[in-house]
Amino acid sequence: MIKLEIERANPPLPVTGSVPGTYVRLLFDYLAALGQAVGRVLGEAASPPGPDGTVTAAHWRQLLTQAALHLADPALGLRLGATITPAHLGPLGYVLQLSGSSATALERYLRYQRLVHDVSPVRHYPAGGAVVLEWGDDARAIGLLANQCGLAALVHFARCITGQPLRPLMVHFVEAAPADMRPYVELFGCPVLFGQTAARVHLPAAVLALPLRQPDPALAAMLEQQVAALFAAMPAREALLQSVRGFISQHLVQGEPALQACAQALNLSDRTLRRRLQALGWHYRALLEDSRRCLAESYLRDRRLALPEVALLLGYSEQSAFNRAFRRWTGMSPRRWRLTHT
Repeated sequence: MIKLEIERANPPLPVTGSVPGTYVRLLFDYLAALGQAVGRVLGEAASPPGPDGTVTAAHWRQLLTQAALHLADPALGLRLGATITPAHLGPLGYVLQLSGSSATALERYLRYQRLVHDVSPVRHYPAGGAVVLEWGDDARAIGLLANQCGLAALVHFARCITGQPLRPLMVHFVEAAPADMRPYVELFGCPVLFGQTAARVHLPAAVLALPLRQPDPALAAMLEQQVAALFAAMPAREALLQSVRGFISQHLVQGEPALQACAQALNLSDRTLRRRLQALGWHYRALLEDSRRCLAESYLRDRRLALPEVALLLGYSEQSAFNRAFRRWTGMSPRRWRLTHT
């Protein structure tokens, strides 16, 4: 019965992307702590890839499935995620841990998420009193065990760096509900829904104001240079995203560029552009907002640009509109962000 549940929730569907060796070490470390013969359980070398190595997303799913079957544990991913440390995220883990605030740590996670896993791009947006992190269609193909691990690791890591018993408001999984819900409720401490349209974590907006246990902004900024270099060396996930971002950045100064204008510039129909973006886990509006945020941070780092000039470059006719948008993205005003990041 358990074997059938594990296999159904982690079918060998086509999935793209890769997972860093440091993150894969979670599974090897967990099995070793249980006294398991890692090579026998996983059927391969008893050590994970080196810090510069990766495994394919399909291989990661296979490793998790083999371990879950061996341990007869359909909730293995939850238990793995609850053991994550900064070392399992490589240099990015220490940058997040040392960030000056929770808001800054979240901002960096969103910027460099591909270094955690390059499978499904993360989107974020406000919803009532929550900040929602959402992963798209690729989250369905990677399987329940990988999604368990990813969502549990995110929540556990946030608890560790803040020193607070953080509880999400809600957690969503795309898979069907498991036979035993207790491990989910015990770990997340909130309602957990299954059969949803995307994998999501609803975090209280107040999380952005939480202080971190070991803030060291200067050291974090130094380490971020290494993280940025690793991120820049990653191959582009999809040329279409780069093309759309490029169109947006070129036309923002004239106001918000419409999807129709972008599609025409790329020689696509509106429907085709929407469909291709959705296949990559994006809606045009969300990509527009994310492009604006990235450009805003780049402009704010240039102290030669006054705040009203930054607002105009981003297509805002009024400074107040830019202030509201930037506070929604980062939890702080543009002026405060500039003071803490430059």
